[in-house]
Amino acid sequence: MFQFSQMPNPKSKIKNPKSVRTDWGDATVADWYDQLVGEAGSEYHRHVVLPGVLRLLAMQRGESAVDIACGQGVLCRILHERGVRTTGIDAADALIRAARQRGPAEIEYHVGDARYLSKLQSDSFNAAACVLAIQNIHPIAPVFAGVARILKPLGRFVIVMMHPCFRGAKETSWGWDEAKKVQYRRVDRYLIPRKTPIVTHPGKTPDVYTWTFHKPIEGYVKAMRSAGLLIDTIEEWPSHKTSTAGPREPAENRARKEIPMLMALRAVKMPGQTESPNQTRGAGDHEQNDHDNDEQ
Repeated sequence: MFQFSQMPNPKSKIKNPKSVRTDWGDATVADWYDQLVGEAGSEYHRHVVLPGVLRLLAMQRGESAVDIACGQGVLCRILHERGVRTTGIDAADALIRAARQRGPAEIEYHVGDARYLSKLQSDSFNAAACVLAIQNIHPIAPVFAGVARILKPLGRFVIVMMHPCFRGAKETSWGWDEAKKVQYRRVDRYLIPRKTPIVTHPGKTPDVYTWTFHKPIEGYVKAMRSAGLLIDTIEEWPSHKTSTAGPREPAENRARKEIPMLMALRAVKMPGQTESPNQTRGAGDHEQNDHDNDEQ
């Protein structure tokens, strides 16, 4: 995938976006991310993300699953504990090393780009997941085409992302209406795909950043459909946090419950799917151009 950038002006145009990486492979950043997520996941992982992912995957003991962009293997370890034959793949060598160090040895890990899953055999997994990573990968068409190839017929694919409508990087924010005593979510942009620089190690290395790629929901739906993946479930998950004191407490808690933080999609590989249009040469070019034409 992509490489961390050190540039004085993060709005500078990148001439070859395909050469830019957005994994967390830098040793310092990988160590920070590993400490943040830890053995069992961050607070959001434990309370919201992982319970939802496990429910949507609906794994049975003895089935096989692959975690795309698995990081240090939090989901892989949980699935293994439940009797699932588990594989993880991530472009960040440092995070794969951390995953292997945590074990167990029965989990199979690979260093590899989520857009090129050639290391994995076709029709070999009952399920696949991509958790809080798809918005750091571009283009996404090869990811979905690769997942469709490696899934067995009727295999499930679950992705979780920050909600594209309400959690766009630098383009959405909380607001307060003093007259109505209402907390609301402001959305400045949504439909047009864009890429936005984000600091990879907040507070430590402000000059080192990576990219997040925004797409409207329809972008994910169309890419999945083109890969032969039929979406059967869309869920929107609010934050688990609550305010416990202060004059805005009721409004803040109401807003958290009403305005979701995360979105999850589950898709199923259609029977008879062998090769999707996005596996052909040139696939994803239109998606690439969308982001090249709108950089923030």
